[in-house]
Amino acid sequence: MGNTLTLATRLRGTSRDDLLSALANRDLGLSPAASAGIRDYFDLADALLDHGAIQQALSRLDRSSLTCIAMLARDGKPLTAAEVAAQLAPISAHPLSVEQVHDHLTAAAELLLVHPVGDTFRCYDGVCDQLRSWPVFGLPSLDDLAGIEAGGALEPVTDVDQRFIDRLAAERAFAATGAVTELLIELERQPARELSKGGIALPDSKRLASAMLVDLETVAAYLSLAERGNLVCRESSTWMTTEEGSAWLARATSARWRGLSDAWFARLPLDIRRLLGERSHSVWGEGLRSYIDWLYPVGGEWMDERVTTYTRDAELLGITAGQVPSSPGTLLLAGRSDAAEQALQPLLPTEVEHVYLQHDLSVVAPGPLVPHIDERMRLVADVENRGLAMTYRISAASLNRALTAGETADSLREFLAAVSSTGLPQPLDYLISEGSTRYGLIRAGAVDGGSDPDMVDHGARSYLRSDDPNLLRTIAVDQTLSSLGLRRAGEHRLVSRFDLDVVFWSLSDARYPVAAEDGNGTIIPLRRHRVARASRAGIVDPLVELVERLIEAADDQPADEEGGGQAWIARQLETAIRAKTPLTVSVTVPGGAIVEFDLMPTSVAGGRLRARDRRSDIERTLPLSSIDSIAPGS
Repeated sequence: MGNTLTLATRLRGTSRDDLLSALANRDLGLSPAASAGIRDYFDLADALLDHGAIQQALSRLDRSSLTCIAMLARDGKPLTAAEVAAQLAPISAHPLSVEQVHDHLTAAAELLLVHPVGDTFRCYDGVCDQLRSWPVFGLPSLDDLAGIEAGGALEPVTDVDQRFIDRLAAERAFAATGAVTELLIELERQPARELSKGGIALPDSKRLASAMLVDLETVAAYLSLAERGNLVCRESSTWMTTEEGSAWLARATSARWRGLSDAWFARLPLDIRRLLGERSHSVWGEGLRSYIDWLYPVGGEWMDERVTTYTRDAELLGITAGQVPSSPGTLLLAGRSDAAEQALQPLLPTEVEHVYLQHDLSVVAPGPLVPHIDERMRLVADVENRGLAMTYRISAASLNRALTAGETADSLREFLAAVSSTGLPQPLDYLISEGSTRYGLIRAGAVDGGSDPDMVDHGARSYLRSDDPNLLRTIAVDQTLSSLGLRRAGEHRLVSRFDLDVVFWSLSDARYPVAAEDGNGTIIPLRRHRVARASRAGIVDPLVELVERLIEAADDQPADEEGGGQAWIARQLETAIRAKTPLTVSVTVPGGAIVEFDLMPTSVAGGRLRARDRRSDIERTLPLSSIDSIAPGS
């Protein structure tokens, strides 16, 4: 069978969506340079039939799929699913039904490893060669694939163990939702930079780890969980919270856990989902690992990493504890996420609506606050200690932040009095009064070129102004603000080349009583709340770009109703000559009749094909314009 020629012809007749799906599932991992080198379907066929690409695709198949393909590869002849099932039966430890064989071969055909013709299937030559060479490299033969029994006996879980597991899983579920919560809040405040070589920049990793109360290595795992749930995304080289992530923060703890767990389950590949679901009442551990090694005999590091990632995330989320599924986890693996959330809810700490306001300006929450109160409390105060009981601290800077977001002295007193079980301490009431009085002693605004031509001449994009020149002089010599490049533009004004947001939050972090204003001098609210938009318009998937380019290239080669066209025919002939593939060539002869020749092509030049006729053993020269169609020879 002609590999490249046959597959290229098949690719040309495949719909755009089916081709995209097949290439995505094959995961060729083409570099930009390699992708640019694929100019037509023949180049793509060569890439798909490369030994490395075939081995990668085969290594990701389970034992039953490999057994069916290996049976096709044994003789290289086309076989029906019934014929494959019949030939496997005598050598199989677990014989497959005709329907199972058909499903496996159809899936292999969708992966472009097997060529379907009517009711029969046939391996591409490259696939046959690869499978036949496996025993030489210590990989399983057909007999090994079919005849080895499954291993990995699993240990059942007792009722006593289950109660302990559920308590431990609930602790992990609470910790995971808390860590992801802190991750999203911190990314809203300040996005994190992704390095060109991969991974978050070390300063940002340390900042996130500190906020989440986890070690550096665990930050990436929680970021992966959040990304899987579309709670964070990367814009350019920056990680940010998404709008969906902001909405997630407004949910109760059990609902947050469900969102993360549903995302974990939704991304779980069907084979692993089935595998774990069948073992939802057993200890996974070494028994599961042994079974996976049997099920994916050539999976190697790829399968091991894949399973490790999903089982690791299951432990983080409390879907499992000690490699044993929890009760909520068992329900989740059965596809019952509603019931899973209900099972987890009574195991979690109860959310509270009241706090204790202390005279030292600390705020103690005896349990996790309900989301809307926690959100507002974080605006008024800084989180000091995280855990089952949260501790916050109110300061002049945190009150200034709340006033900046639109709070007033009255609204702050009303909120704090409503949630406090200890009233409003006098030191806190005094701090609110003092903070509201000082708020706005410094005003920050954006430079308007029409109304501030002098500042534009200074290259300014924002300004600071105050009626207190001494305060401005203090700011001008403050070394913590030197990066802003503040310059005088009069006795009561400083200007900077940076935008308003940068200047404003730098002063706010340095604990200056700064307020933002518009062009009319009216104080405007600001919140340090940056989120990534859900739309990814304008970002082109490289795979989509490749397929669109191939379709466009094919459209540029006019074809008749039979799929001919001289450019396409010439490309087919060149491929057959290079591979020394015999062809059946249909030629239109004078009078309109079509004659078939069984040829071995030797060259194409000057619009003519030279080939050896395999039947009459003579050399023929045929004009390309008279060739109607080409098919692989027998």
